[in-house]
Amino acid sequence: MGTTKTLKELVNQVPQEPGVYLWKDNHGEVLYVGKAKNLRARMRQYVNGDDEREKIPLMMAEVSSFDYIVVNSEHEALVLELNLIQQYRPPYNVDFVDDKSYPFIAITEGDIYPCIKYTREKHVKGTRYFGPYTDARSAKAAIDIVRKVCPVCVGTCAEWKRVKRLASAHPELCQDGAALLTEKLAAEGRPCFDAHVGRGPGVCYGAVTQEEYAETIQTVEDLISGHRNKLEEELQHEITAAATDLNFEKAERYKRRLLAIQNLEDSQKVYFATSLDADFIGIYREETIAAACIFVVREGRLIRSVDFMLNKGMDISETELTSAFIKTYYARTQDVPKQIEVACIPEDREPLQFWLAQKTQHDKYPHKVKILKPQRGERKALMDMATRNARHALVRYELRTGYDDERKNLALRELESALSLESAPMRIECFDISTIHGAHTVASMVVFSDGAPDKSQYRRFKIRTPLDEANDVLSMTEVFDRRYSPERLSDKRFGKCPDLIIVDGGKPQLTAALRQLERLGLTIPVVGLAKADEELFVPWQDDPVVLPSGSASLYLVKRVRDEAHRFAISFHRELRNKAMTISILDEIEGVGPKRKRALLKHFGSFKKLKSATLEQIEDVPGVSNEVAKAVYNTLQAWQSEKGEQHGKKTSRDTKESQENAE
Repeated sequence: MGTTKTLKELVNQVPQEPGVYLWKDNHGEVLYVGKAKNLRARMRQYVNGDDEREKIPLMMAEVSSFDYIVVNSEHEALVLELNLIQQYRPPYNVDFVDDKSYPFIAITEGDIYPCIKYTREKHVKGTRYFGPYTDARSAKAAIDIVRKVCPVCVGTCAEWKRVKRLASAHPELCQDGAALLTEKLAAEGRPCFDAHVGRGPGVCYGAVTQEEYAETIQTVEDLISGHRNKLEEELQHEITAAATDLNFEKAERYKRRLLAIQNLEDSQKVYFATSLDADFIGIYREETIAAACIFVVREGRLIRSVDFMLNKGMDISETELTSAFIKTYYARTQDVPKQIEVACIPEDREPLQFWLAQKTQHDKYPHKVKILKPQRGERKALMDMATRNARHALVRYELRTGYDDERKNLALRELESALSLESAPMRIECFDISTIHGAHTVASMVVFSDGAPDKSQYRRFKIRTPLDEANDVLSMTEVFDRRYSPERLSDKRFGKCPDLIIVDGGKPQLTAALRQLERLGLTIPVVGLAKADEELFVPWQDDPVVLPSGSASLYLVKRVRDEAHRFAISFHRELRNKAMTISILDEIEGVGPKRKRALLKHFGSFKKLKSATLEQIEDVPGVSNEVAKAVYNTLQAWQSEKGEQHGKKTSRDTKESQENAE
């Protein structure tokens, strides 16, 4: 089963039914687990090379065999896929990078008197988990606030543990609503410290029945999950009733609980006008890593946010990454909202929604779940905020772990090997040409030192060679002649000689660069980077070098090329705009070179000149009232025409975006 042909033949025998497939290497290790509505059709995409994801060719090069499991529906396939991913942890599936145990708040619903506790334990049956939380401090603070509102037992209480052991040793006491257990505790129990100070319900000495305690636990779960409006209304009613009965001590106790909830709400920075229950998932990707940030909104309030690092980035599609994160995250939490807001709708939305709805069936509030993409308004604004926070989380992670440094070092080593360099390219110079039909032709030179941009070394060149049309070969020849001339190489402002030169383009640009270096008597490694397929053209072979998809080296090369392109485009636009503004003044009768210099010198820039009033232009020395009026009217007409063109473009773009949305 080791060849592609054998794999194709075997895949043709796979049934056309829903199921899960497992790709394996020659050691039998699982590389990837996936699900499909039609197993044969989906697996054929892999072996025929029809899957466009960048990671697939790399993975299929390692595949030697596969297994599959047939199920009854796509929903069953999704659940089985999740279980198998958790079991095998395949390297090509999306997973959390650091796989740390996140803090949760747990309610031990399997106990006769459930307790509340902070935990990082693996989820066990009979316990309901709320979270995850950003850190231990926020989870413990939430428990502290909850116990101020609703006295409830904690898992660290010695008396609660004694009650649990008693119930386990004498199951006969736990029958008929545990009345016998309550009586025994009332007769023999002793109050714990929390019960003395009002933080415990008094389970330890029979002060509360199982039914009463169950109601308290339900209130606690509502409070933790963000459903607080009903609890606030009940507390307000209790305060009024107690005050009417002149029981002011009881009224004060309820008031303190209400204030604790209101103080918790005051700390929330985002409110919705409606009672919205939703999770907003923002994802920010780089080449081989991504971050996800979840904003948890309950009853219109943002109650918490939490960040995750993912081991896949732009090497898989955004839809696949979103789908995989939803499955990975909600497999670990029981807090499922009515809506999940994402920036990119996953392809398997329907089975995901069904699976998420099934997870809520045992809750107090079972509900359907919708996965939506916000288009406008406050939901879209919060979605954008979640994405920005994901970007910041990724930056913090890279700084904290040194991930970026490791990736840069790996990229340089990979380039050294792929391009047969004598050493790692610690200084890379990249050139790009920007022009429109030969007009305002410019070149950019960007420098990456130790795998990072060195902007102090960036340079830009105006092409002096007369050009009737775009000619990248002549432009590249001129730039190399100017940059690598003996004068420039000895100029400290240009830095040292590079270890690698990248020219943006294919064989023609590469050939021009090599010929000019040869004329100058220099031997510097040069490669050409084609935009279309990210291929590196090298002088020693006809076929280009293709860096592995998702590799650190490919990420670095693309980043260098994109930076050179950006720098060239910005300079080209600057020259073009400057030429346009000067030509406008040249068209005005009575404005010659002398008056043009006087106008620009007086106002400091063309931008200030076009914003000037007629009186201000008339104040310019050497400019008559008639000329000033001509300058003012011409600039006003030009700005009006430019505004109309911008309005038409905006209207056209809006219409196109609406058509695309439809």
